[in-house]
Formats: sequence, C-alpha cells, structure tokens
Amino acid sequence: MKKYKVNVNGTVYEVAVEEITGAAAAAAPVAAPAAAPAPVAAAPAGGEQVKSPMPGNILSVNVANGASVKKGDVLMVLEAMKMENEIMSPCDGTVASVNVTKGTAVETGTLLCVIQ
Repeated sequence: MKKYKVNVNGTVYEVAVEEITGAAAAAAPVAAPAAAPAPVAAAPAGGEQVKSPMPGNILSVNVANGASVKKGDVLMVLEAMKMENEIMSPCDGTVASVNVTKGTAVETGTLLCVIQ
C-alpha cells in the first residue's frame, strides 16, 4: 500500500493506493460510467458557427431563424458571473439556425446559432 497526497483545487487529500501483482492484475478494470452527451442540433453546412465564449445562462435571444443580420448586431445576451455579455454577429448574413432559448445554461464552446 502506497500513500500519496493529492492537491485538487487547493484541497489536499491523502490517498492510499494498493499495488496489485500476479493473477489479480489480469482482471479487467471496471470502466467509469460515460457522461451523456449534451443534445446538439445539427448545424447547416457551410455556415458561420457562433459559439459560447464562456459558461453562463442565456438571458435573451434577439434573432430567429431566417432573420437578416449585419456584422456587430447583438444576437443574444449571455449572463456569466453576474455580468451581461452581448454575443454579436461575426459577419453579415441570414440566421440559419438558433440552437438555444432564453434560460438555457450553456458551457464554453456550445453552439448558439449559425449564420449563412
């Protein structure tokens, strides 16, 4: 049995690890349960994907499918760390799909909408 100290986010834990040798080592390891993937709507091919720059909650969605947008138009408002962040259009075009609604919790990189 070997003891180690592990620091996780500033909290130190003492863990004991047992070294397995011989026939017991040949046993198949038990796989950890896989996390269910978040539902993602398919993005139209060739469009400009607008993704969430940070985790937060969608406070408002200012566009709908088929809406015409100009570069710099506010597409939606994302609340993160008690601040309201405007998500702006990166280009001129037409909104091909809106993948979130008001009140949706998003993570960094979540597809918000697609502009063609």
